Amino acid sequence: MRKPVPSVVGQRCLLVAALSLVSFGLLTSCTEPPPKGAAAEHAQPVQSFSQWRDTFRVQALAAGISPQTFDTAFEGVEPDESVITADRSQPEFTRPVWQYLESAVSPARVRNGQGQLLQNAEALQRIDGTYGVDREAVVAIWGMESNFGQQMGSKNVIRSLATLAYEGRRPDFGRDQLIAALQIIQHGDVPASNMVGSWAGAMGQTQFIPTTYNRHAVDFDGDGRRDIWGSSTDALASTANYLSTSGWQLGQGWGFEVRLPQGFDYALADMDIRKPISEWQRLGVQTATGNLPDNPQTSASLLLPAGYRGPAFLVTDNFRAILKYNNSTSYALAVGLLADGFKGDGQLVGNWPVEDTPLSRSERIELQQRLTARGQSLGTADGIIGANTRKAVRAYQQSLGEPADGYPTQALLKQLRATQ
Repeated sequence: MRKPVPSVVGQRCLLVAALSLVSFGLLTSCTEPPPKGAAAEHAQPVQSFSQWRDTFRVQALAAGISPQTFDTAFEGVEPDESVITADRSQPEFTRPVWQYLESAVSPARVRNGQGQLLQNAEALQRIDGTYGVDREAVVAIWGMESNFGQQMGSKNVIRSLATLAYEGRRPDFGRDQLIAALQIIQHGDVPASNMVGSWAGAMGQTQFIPTTYNRHAVDFDGDGRRDIWGSSTDALASTANYLSTSGWQLGQGWGFEVRLPQGFDYALADMDIRKPISEWQRLGVQTATGNLPDNPQTSASLLLPAGYRGPAFLVTDNFRAILKYNNSTSYALAVGLLADGFKGDGQLVGNWPVEDTPLSRSERIELQQRLTARGQSLGTADGIIGANTRKAVRAYQQSLGEPADGYPTQALLKQLRATQ
């Protein structure tokens, strides 16, 4: 799941917003997107698919794709209406983080991952030595992305991306990914018939989109092909390469659960705020289990994924590396806890506020609209709780004299309704 433009973070931001709202909860460092009108959201193609294909063929050949590669890949390809439906869908309800973690870090997945660590121990040892990434994190991402290679998607990637490029809402994304996908086929890594993945073009056991594949996929088993579909060794090494280039520090850990003191300033729970762990300790933050980190000078941020009433975590730059793989705090937290679970850890001390009913998408949009009406600058009311929305929520909470954790709740929305 990786997007084609400026940065790896940018790659993940688009796809999290488009694919994963229903599962992953709050976003972190994605900026909130520019306005999209209804016309742009449901733009209809102005030419037939065959006309579009012929025009794109000229572009692909100019980019170095051979006529044979193009014609073979596009043989029998027509638009996929299910891709259009999925791309335009806006889920009304999202799972709260505790429900997401319950399934993502299930005992069965932990056991399966422990088995995969043993089964792939030799390859993982070589991968560790090459890329300097903790094997538990690599295997946790493998489990999250495809259930250890069992659920890679069954869509024809060329057809899915051609549909996205043709139907009009995200043509630049579709075109860029199509060129990259054709380059992969032309390179000989996978035949077009075997290039399968999700409706958005995420491929293989690691769910890379084509541009990310071209940047980070590696042939680690030495067979001459970067095969993230059939080779778990290539898939694991490619994931490790991605994390390594994202700044992973071997042995640092992703973070740990903490307890906060009475009267703590919850406005410090912001991923833009980094302090040495020793400084957090000076502010009264204590580890939940009593085990101190190896290096108290490690930089960390405070994360409250369910607000001040839920568990709290100090997260390191390795957590940020996971966010570059998928820019969702719930996803990154699941990867970290799953990796800990492989080692017999990962049990939380704090309790989730399970009595809270999460805001629906329409309620999140209403919240944003009401905050905007109070003079907050949020951008588009899109239902995505990004950094701007959390900042506005925090400011409103401070005006009420409540804990300013930036976490939107039903109670907060009711207060906004009552004051307008």
